[in-house]
Amino acid sequence: MNEAQGVVERVEGAHAWVRLTERAGGCGRCDEPGGCRSTGLAYALKAPNEVFAVSNSIDVRPGEFVRLRLHDGAPLRGALLGYGLSVGLLLVGAALGSALADPGTDLIAATGGLAGLAVACGVNRAVFRSRTLRRGFDIEMVRGSAGCGATGAAQE
Repeated sequence: MNEAQGVVERVEGAHAWVRLTERAGGCGRCDEPGGCRSTGLAYALKAPNEVFAVSNSIDVRPGEFVRLRLHDGAPLRGALLGYGLSVGLLLVGAALGSALADPGTDLIAATGGLAGLAVACGVNRAVFRSRTLRRGFDIEMVRGSAGCGATGAAQE
């Protein structure tokens, strides 16, 4: 599980707005010697959004410390759907366009590539409209601050 600690800022209806209290990185070695500082590159142009609207399934109140959890495979699945599918269908469309075109005509290949991207956009929209598939990307909120071993588990 990927986890981040936060504090509830406000609650409106079925949602709680949670402000992250720690800046999470990929492997956690950002500031250590030998760390890649990749999060610094990611935040160079725009600061990350630190307040998230999360389903308030555990009835939290403003000021409570919570942990936001995301299943381990969710970021990879999201990247593969968003980027992998798009690049794959771009290449398939360009290859089909190139195969159908006369030799030396790149316009048909480019059109095929754009058609592949359009299909990828449609597939991604359909995937994220599906409640069943979207559940794999849900963020779970649990009470307590992040911790190791018995300390973190005791606060749940």
